[in-house]
Amino acid sequence: MTRPKILITGATGKTGHAVVTELLRRQWPVRAVVHARDARSEALDQHGVETVVADLYDPEQLLAAMRGTERAYYLTPFQPHMIQSAVAFAVAAREAKLEAIVGLSQWLASPSHPSILTRQTWLVDRLFAMLPGIANVTINPGYFADNYLRFIDFAAQLGMLPNLTGDSRNAPPSNEDIARVAVAALIDPAKHAGRSYRPTGPALLSSRDMTRILSRVLNRTVRSVTMPWWLLTRAARLQGVHPFDLYNLRYYTEDHKQSAFAFGAPTDDVYEVTGQPPEPFEVTARRYAALPKANRTLGNTMRAWANFLRTPFAPGYDLERFERAQGFPAAPDAKLAMRNERWKAERVVQAAQWKSPPTVAGAAA
Repeated sequence: MTRPKILITGATGKTGHAVVTELLRRQWPVRAVVHARDARSEALDQHGVETVVADLYDPEQLLAAMRGTERAYYLTPFQPHMIQSAVAFAVAAREAKLEAIVGLSQWLASPSHPSILTRQTWLVDRLFAMLPGIANVTINPGYFADNYLRFIDFAAQLGMLPNLTGDSRNAPPSNEDIARVAVAALIDPAKHAGRSYRPTGPALLSSRDMTRILSRVLNRTVRSVTMPWWLLTRAARLQGVHPFDLYNLRYYTEDHKQSAFAFGAPTDDVYEVTGQPPEPFEVTARRYAALPKANRTLGNTMRAWANFLRTPFAPGYDLERFERAQGFPAAPDAKLAMRNERWKAERVVQAAQWKSPPTVAGAAA
């Protein structure tokens, strides 16, 4: 029996690439949407992925990319106007008669969150759920393990893990576990139609817990060091991080401090969907510790110290000014997650979904 080809957006990103890798491991045909031909798209080609160049904001290009595929993984662009991309994708999916869409959402998704991206994500979830004849599955992880481990070079070279979230806890999922859940839904969409899944790691961890794990992984003492926002904006600008990323992260770290990511965590979703337990933070950390930048060499140590010492003197971002310049529509009654009773009630319902049969109204007949 011929397996249907699966379309992947964001295939050169972290979760998208993990989805592609898992599908290829299972020998499913994959078509990846890329922005342009470059070294990353060439790497996909070399691994047997069919790549097509398409603008995620253009419904005609998306429709052309979808022709010959039956299912899709949609990774929302982390951009101010991502809602237009999602609408274009929905229009193309309807015309292409896709069988299923598995979309990466957010644990925080809400119509009243102060982040414009999070409010738009909530709208995208509803949009895909309303598409007739297309099975819809939502993956809404919380604060990824990658968000902590992107500082692995500081931990390895300087013995410091920058801490933005205080003493609050999280059960951070790995990109690979998120991908395994998404792939299970793509392989058998009828089984998962109408579901929302929240992949998490197996245990709640604080920043101090993570530094203890990293100390073991890196074979050196690692300490949690509070990083003020003014310093983060400087470090992020030095690394070429877009201000829109920081604009959203500012809210998400506040949600983290108020225990939004500890709420209802950990879940059994990774095990229930994939049949495999979620990987512990230590397993994920060891993969990041194997990266070249985490190798404890003289050159890496000198670079880490140079970046650390010059960061306080570098220019940062004025996020309030950025937000005003963008002209984002404001939520009339903006609330972070833990102050939003509707959000909490919906998440309790989601947690109970394994006790009831799935909703299949959106599934193809």
